[in-house]
Amino acid sequence: MITDRQIKLIIGSLLHDIGKVVYRSGDGRNHSQSGYEYLKQETDMQDTEVLDCIRFHHGNHLKNANIESDACAYVTYYADNVAAFTDRREAENGEYGFDKMVPLASVFNILNGNHGNSHYAMNVLDPRNGINYPTQDPVVMNETFYRQVIQNITDNLKGISWDEEYINSLLSVLEANLSYIPSSTAKKELTDISLYDHVKMTAAIASCVEQYLEEHQEKDYKKWLFTEAQESYKKEMFLLYSMDISGIQNFIYTVGEKGALKGLRARSFYLEIMMEHMVDELLEKLSLSRANLIYTGGGHCYMLLSNTQKTRNVMEQYEKDTNQWLMEHFDTALYVACGYATATANALRNVPDGSYSELYLQISKMISMKKSHRYTEDMICSLNRKQKEGERECKVCRRVAKLVDDKCSICNALEKMSGGILEEKYFTVLCEQIPDALPLPGEKYLAADTESRLLKHMNQDIYVRAYTKNGIYTGKHVTTKLWVGDYTTKNTFAEFAKQAEGVKRIAVLRADVDNLGTTFVYGFQRENGDDRYVTLSRTATLSRQLSLFFKCYINQILKNGEPGIFGRETGRNVTIVYSGGDDVFLVGAWNDVIAAFMDLREALERFTQGTLHISGGIGIYHEKYPLNVMAKEVEELETAAKEVAGKNAVTVFDDTQAYSWKEFLQSVADEKIRVLDNYFKQTDEHGMAFLYHLMELLRRDSEKINFARYVYLLSRMEPDENEPLQRKAYREFSKKMYEWSKNSKDRRELITAIYLYVYLHRKEKEEEE
Repeated sequence: MITDRQIKLIIGSLLHDIGKVVYRSGDGRNHSQSGYEYLKQETDMQDTEVLDCIRFHHGNHLKNANIESDACAYVTYYADNVAAFTDRREAENGEYGFDKMVPLASVFNILNGNHGNSHYAMNVLDPRNGINYPTQDPVVMNETFYRQVIQNITDNLKGISWDEEYINSLLSVLEANLSYIPSSTAKKELTDISLYDHVKMTAAIASCVEQYLEEHQEKDYKKWLFTEAQESYKKEMFLLYSMDISGIQNFIYTVGEKGALKGLRARSFYLEIMMEHMVDELLEKLSLSRANLIYTGGGHCYMLLSNTQKTRNVMEQYEKDTNQWLMEHFDTALYVACGYATATANALRNVPDGSYSELYLQISKMISMKKSHRYTEDMICSLNRKQKEGERECKVCRRVAKLVDDKCSICNALEKMSGGILEEKYFTVLCEQIPDALPLPGEKYLAADTESRLLKHMNQDIYVRAYTKNGIYTGKHVTTKLWVGDYTTKNTFAEFAKQAEGVKRIAVLRADVDNLGTTFVYGFQRENGDDRYVTLSRTATLSRQLSLFFKCYINQILKNGEPGIFGRETGRNVTIVYSGGDDVFLVGAWNDVIAAFMDLREALERFTQGTLHISGGIGIYHEKYPLNVMAKEVEELETAAKEVAGKNAVTVFDDTQAYSWKEFLQSVADEKIRVLDNYFKQTDEHGMAFLYHLMELLRRDSEKINFARYVYLLSRMEPDENEPLQRKAYREFSKKMYEWSKNSKDRRELITAIYLYVYLHRKEKEEEE
């Protein structure tokens, strides 16, 4: 449990810079003083220790403060400095002075060698407002906006009790209102760290420092953190920690034939909630808050923890207990590997150069080692001794267990809960099993709830915590907000196939961001080896932006897709099976899946200012094709895209048809498909059979006789002389077809274009034949 003192420290650290918003709204006082008076007068904050964290978080005020030597204010002051060191870096062309109306700059300005100059519009974080893309259009923050922000915060804080039950509420309020406000307004510095990211990092660092000092029985905070702070920057007070779940893909694809699509989405969401639950369970055991969570998504997470013996003991035991639980419930299908690296405050700001990147390399090495040596001898013996009496193989997951209707308890619960997982907004964790609840590590259980059921559970002793999808709420027992990609238009493969353009098929897309691991480690390094921007704050900011894109904004991107060659109407007939921190798994009408991937590529290009790219594979299938085979084949298509030089690629149909996005969009879609479309719009004399023959001859290009047949086939299409418009169209068309057949690159693109054109225009009768 988090102690009262730790709660005060977290709250004080989260609110330490609230005076910046007050100051920028027109208050001319020092922001430490204005923040202090604002909290006392407007939010009825009376706790002296919390208020001192706001009032004395700068050294010039702290040195004369009449407070105890172990006051929380010293910890907040120190944490603010460490966070600021990791935030603030001089711009390459900076100037002196401050500008309180400067907008938040984009963290992508300096990612992967970029030299951008983009920023964000004045906004609060609300998905209903659309996507706040980086822009170079003039943006000047104004006092009216800051006054509205401070009013929003005031309205939410008035109802808050300053205790543990409201920490998540405070985090949600600050995230919504401070995400597009710069922390620093110094002209000589980059302004790419938001005030929210800064105060959240300050709270995380403060919690770690307090626990480290407590274990070392150090009570003279003033000496450690103020008068001799330079020495403490060298102390290994922190652990950068990660958890990574293995076996996710196989688990997700293990669904029954009935309701396969719902099953896919239910299993994906179940694992997503399981990871969030594991994060919260560990943080609770460590007496920390979600301020210490840097990133979660895709079955892995990063956290900043204190480097204490208690922390090591707790996290090692939790890893052991969690894997024991996973083995009991899923045999060897799922496994969690954890890794960590000790860190000084200097390392978090990359002093000396390279020390911050080294932390990630150490963590990766530890996790890889654990994955290759998963189980202890005792765990293997336990698995082999497992009693099998009265147990049979589940027809869905193939795990041996006691069955009901030929399914194990987990598969039954997933099937019964699949509708709720997709439709409900609230998901409650309980410490007692109720009907149809899904098991979670630590002998907890997950239920999908309506608002009324959630409120009922909150008043029961069995309530632990709750999560909500895509909504920010405040109040006691507030739910933890999760951004979730949950866009869908249909519930079954058959419905999607029916909605497909032309041939009635579905498509599966698997894609992820190229070189993201390398980007997190080295992405902020400059071309000349300059590491000044390689810091924890920028990594955390980048992680949050990508989570917003793939977990939140993706819903709008798919909903607002523009009509085009493949997506003939606004919006996409697809469903998100999974969309995490860097990867995507979509299913839908085959043409809309292609259109959706094009939408995502374009949006990511704009969102990241061209610093990140996405590659993936698209397989097109009959609705009844085995799901596990689809998954395997599309994985191979994704791999083929990743093998294209420079990546940033897409593979369709099979691994011979992998293209860079530029080639696919310009040469296949915009050039060759359009030529086919323009010609066949003017003549209905030649059906799909002609294109089939043409494509077959193109595929056999090594045989000279087939080229002659190709030319002969084209010549037979020439219209009569009394049809001059068609003859003109034919000459243009046949010329292009002849030219493309002579070049291997064009020939390959033409084969793909013909495939796609035929699929778009083939009628149901032709399909049956």
